[in-house]
Amino acid sequence: MLSARTQTKLCSPKHASHLSRRLVPLLTSSTPSHLASLRLSLTPTTSQQLDNHLPYGARAFSTTPVSHLREFFPTNETENIRRTPPAWPHHGYTEEEMLAVVPAHRKPVTWGDSFAWKFMRLCRWGMDFCTGMRSEKQVDKANPTTATHAIKPLTEAQWMIRFLFLESIAGVPGMVAGMLRHLHSLRRLKRDNGWIETLLEESYNERMHLLTFMKMCEPGWFMKLMIITAQGVYFNGLVLSYLISPKITHRFVGYLEEEAVHTYTMAIRQIDEGHLPKWSDPKFVVPDIAVRYWHMPEGRRSMRDLIMYIRADEACHRGVNHTLGNLDQKEDPNPFVSDYKGDRTPPRPALKGEGFERAEVL
Repeated sequence: MLSARTQTKLCSPKHASHLSRRLVPLLTSSTPSHLASLRLSLTPTTSQQLDNHLPYGARAFSTTPVSHLREFFPTNETENIRRTPPAWPHHGYTEEEMLAVVPAHRKPVTWGDSFAWKFMRLCRWGMDFCTGMRSEKQVDKANPTTATHAIKPLTEAQWMIRFLFLESIAGVPGMVAGMLRHLHSLRRLKRDNGWIETLLEESYNERMHLLTFMKMCEPGWFMKLMIITAQGVYFNGLVLSYLISPKITHRFVGYLEEEAVHTYTMAIRQIDEGHLPKWSDPKFVVPDIAVRYWHMPEGRRSMRDLIMYIRADEACHRGVNHTLGNLDQKEDPNPFVSDYKGDRTPPRPALKGEGFERAEVL
């Protein structure tokens, strides 16, 4: 896009106005009107592919040139350091575990559950409104976290906008809870029984989701403004909420993760149904950061495979937070990192959408 100074040098204001009227229909022909100046690009794996193919269309919420998108946050390689591995290596999933993940919903039982659920519905409405998701693209409102059929599918650009916005706030709860429990442990001069590590790892995992998507799409100024605003409100709200009632806050986060599992399940379904051809293109390869983090094997590095891994992560967070919401917040140990008596192994939360009851794990 030409700057104002450049335009004055190249042509008169009259010619510039005429040129802009010619270009606007071309820029808006394939995207919604409210995203006309914000475009999305899905990047191939190598710079050669980036220069030669550019098959992935426009970039939503971005004004960055396509040639600069690949190295939005390059690796900091020094004279002696080649790469910095993740602080929390991913534990991995079997294919059976990923295929077994399905949308689920824990029905509210207490008034705290009901409050958390209704507030989550309000947040979901706000996200739909901000990302331009119209009613024909939404699912059955009676079963918002389990129904996966929509009258009109989303485009790749619309999905990427939702992924970026979702992951930019999904990494906040674990950090807030881990930070407050860390300070609480210091004040009480007592151990935390393994909660802090799990919560911080959750926030780290969510941030890896965001970094992966940002290798495929860089948000522009408007999206960044939305993220900053949402994070400021969300962070302070969660701090206050966790200080008042950690149990209700974990239930709220469990419902948030239900929405995440539902979102990625819908995306997988629309890929399978052929509605997202750019993500089904054999030339499309996921970023290297994702391959290294999830240890994705050769031949299983498509966009569908990537979303399967991310959905399994969200299913784990769903089960963990619903379970933590059932425990004594001050005294109970974290069952997911505890050594059990006998031959019993720690519970696997990914396949327990409603979470484990206290009697099941303690």
